[in-house]
Amino acid sequence: MASTPAEPSTAPNGRLASSTRSTLLGAMFLMATSAIGPGFITQTTTFTVQLGAAFAFAIVISILIDIASILIDIALQLNVWRVIGVSGRRAQELGNLVAPGLGWVMAAFLLIGGLVFNIGNVSGAGLGTNAMLGLDPKLGGALSALIAIGIFLSKRAGVAVDRIVVVLGVVMIVLTTYVAITSGPPVGDALRNVVLPEDIDVLAITTLVGGTIGGYIVYAGAHRLLDSGISGPGRVRDITRGSVTGILITAVMRVVLFLAILGVVTGGAALDPTNQAASAFEQAAGEVGLRVFGIVLWAAAITSVIGASYTSVSFVTSRTTTSDRTRSLLVVGFIAFTSLVYVLIGTAPTTLLVFAGAFNGLLLPIGIAVLLWVATRRADLLNGYRYPRWLLVIGWVAWLLTLYLAINSIRPVIDLFA
Repeated sequence: MASTPAEPSTAPNGRLASSTRSTLLGAMFLMATSAIGPGFITQTTTFTVQLGAAFAFAIVISILIDIASILIDIALQLNVWRVIGVSGRRAQELGNLVAPGLGWVMAAFLLIGGLVFNIGNVSGAGLGTNAMLGLDPKLGGALSALIAIGIFLSKRAGVAVDRIVVVLGVVMIVLTTYVAITSGPPVGDALRNVVLPEDIDVLAITTLVGGTIGGYIVYAGAHRLLDSGISGPGRVRDITRGSVTGILITAVMRVVLFLAILGVVTGGAALDPTNQAASAFEQAAGEVGLRVFGIVLWAAAITSVIGASYTSVSFVTSRTTTSDRTRSLLVVGFIAFTSLVYVLIGTAPTTLLVFAGAFNGLLLPIGIAVLLWVATRRADLLNGYRYPRWLLVIGWVAWLLTLYLAINSIRPVIDLFA
């Protein structure tokens, strides 16, 4: 992907330069839309059907954990973006500096998980085109992959990615908000359950958190900023703004999707168990609702294809020694390979998804520990920046959560061999 040269963060009038604003928006939405994939939509729908209004508590807790910045400045994302941005090095590069070979272990975990989950992303794009246009899912998935490949083959791939993920992210939120209004959710019940939950489901909370910060997602926006030339101690304000806003965008989508499904569920509609989310949108707004669901699912899937492919390749290439053309071709190959697997065998087998989930779960605490170690013990890598102690404390506390998520991700693998 072609990178955007570094430039001042502000224009002469003191405002952010337009190209910097565009890059920041792109990084924010790349992170957010990477989190908002087909799995995101399925999980939110499933837990809303199971828990009803009580799911509001799980959503709020997951948001407060994920964005500890509304309370304490985004515990995990802010640390990840700040260490990567200030140091000017990718996560795996920092890993190799902390312990030789550690960065390549991180890259292997992320690449394996990214390959498997991207098959699911292409599958989601196929299902989206089916609901939207009635196309065969495999044909729709293949065509969607060609669109993604075309983006990365364009001369200004970086600018194209920034603009496309922003537009599709906004489209997802606006259309889902329309369905939420149409379905008439009991907002009062949802707000009451935020404070006094009727049911507390720990699995729902940990699933939401893991799905929002797990695997490649936590690095997507930070690596995009780095490749765009936004790095160094002088860009801390931009880096902070990007990490905070990215999580907020994800939170907004989670809430409006929850309200859209909740309105249908509380209205007594019986959802099709084979595709509850599509059924809920159709119940809320008829044929239009089904087409809207197709657009939302396709947008979520195609942006996740872009995010997973870009970030996975960023872990196995160098920002300084790998040419832009080579990186773009590797991303194209990544998309083409996962799309071919989907066309040949359909969505990734359950066993592969379980293993990929375990790799992603293991990567999270390893990667976070590396970055926090750099912030704590390797000031020489931070270009003279004095890292805030309060942010370190929050980060290490949040790191304990990643250990819990890692243990949960390994358990399904153990069960396979039990």
